[in-house]
Amino acid sequence: MLIECVPNVSEGRRPDVIAAMTDAVRRVPGARLLDVSSDPSHNRSVFTLAGDAAAVEGAVLALVARAVSDIDLRTHRGEHPRLGAVDVVPFIPIEGVTMADCVALAARVGAAIAERHRVPVYLYEEASANPARKNLEDIRRGEFEGLAAKMVTAGWAPDFGPAAPHPSAGATVVGARMPLIAYNINLATDRLDVAKKIAAAIRHSSGGYRYVKAMGVALEDRGIVQVSMNLTNFEKTPIFRVFETVKREAERYGVAILESEIVGLVPSAALTGAAGFYLQLGRFSPDQVLETRLRQAD
Repeated sequence: MLIECVPNVSEGRRPDVIAAMTDAVRRVPGARLLDVSSDPSHNRSVFTLAGDAAAVEGAVLALVARAVSDIDLRTHRGEHPRLGAVDVVPFIPIEGVTMADCVALAARVGAAIAERHRVPVYLYEEASANPARKNLEDIRRGEFEGLAAKMVTAGWAPDFGPAAPHPSAGATVVGARMPLIAYNINLATDRLDVAKKIAAAIRHSSGGYRYVKAMGVALEDRGIVQVSMNLTNFEKTPIFRVFETVKREAERYGVAILESEIVGLVPSAALTGAAGFYLQLGRFSPDQVLETRLRQAD
């Protein structure tokens, strides 16, 4: 059984706090910490870990305990929207495990977070039985600052925990989903309006690609703007198609792409697909990748 989990934590600027969370995960037997990506502008860190259900559950609960202790959203500022100190915890089936297993794990972990820390927990994506609470953006709307008012309105009682936010840690969203790619494109301009217009053009919610979530943000420390995206199905909306669309949209405003970046880990198929497209490879197969063939030989 192999489950991936990608907790997003609202801290990307204090190395000591990030190191403490990293150490908490590493001390859990059986949990493999694959990657930690921190972004000071977003003030956010993304942890990628994997293991069986028990190991992943233990690692997440250790991470949450450290984060709730060290992060105070009353003083937190960053470009990325956030609802909680531990903002979102998705469980992803990889091998020998079903989506139903991940749904059950999400419910178990969500209940434990609420019980141990008095942090309200909302379930999302496949873990939520409420159609109005499957989309992360809908749950996060209003962010930490608007959470208290939101929670007293009809339909917004949490799935687990108290009916009011934790004073410093807010609320946490826990769920189960398929793999996604966190992908950002940085533009060679400081015009936030351009980034927001491009994000609106490509995201599904405003008429763009079905499997793209996007927003425009300012990276003030660098004096540039970014189109920040989640690609929720790279097979149906490949990464190269998104890049080319953003490039064309940016050219309409006389803006060039500075660079793009992947946050956390990415399936190799997404990169070989991009290589095949840009190199115009005929009859290309992932089996032609040396490392793939070597693994098959084993």
